[in-house]
Amino acid sequence: MQHKTFKQAFMQLCVLVALSFMAFGFTANLGLDSYEIYLNNRLILKQYVNQPLSLRKLQLEKAEANDKLRINYTHCHGNGIGTGRSIAVKDERGNTLRKWDFADGDGTNVGMTIAVTELTQLERKHAHQDLSLHYASKELPKGELLAFLR
Repeated sequence: MQHKTFKQAFMQLCVLVALSFMAFGFTANLGLDSYEIYLNNRLILKQYVNQPLSLRKLQLEKAEANDKLRINYTHCHGNGIGTGRSIAVKDERGNTLRKWDFADGDGTNVGMTIAVTELTQLERKHAHQDLSLHYASKELPKGELLAFLR
């Protein structure tokens, strides 16, 4: 009788371990903020915020005058779309050179769109500075560095 209960306990333990691997093995990116940057409808950058820092440089010199940059930022909590969203271009000292405010996202209004000409004008005006693109929202008031413009 004891042998049978030990065998049952061992089998239950094996099933529990297998279920744990199945439940947690496929959720590596669950709970992480992420963003995608599109030039028109072409994905040019996709990043999870905890990934190691990459160069993340947006090269817009070949972009056309009427091209649009669209940024989709997804938060790990709530409905995934932020409230009080903004995108800012900052110089190397952290000074905000330009800021765009966007309406709260809903199921159909996820992306934040900026005309590429506005970004290239800032690049020309501040040619000797490193410029960076930042996202902020009520959920992320300190903001997040998305990419460098050069």
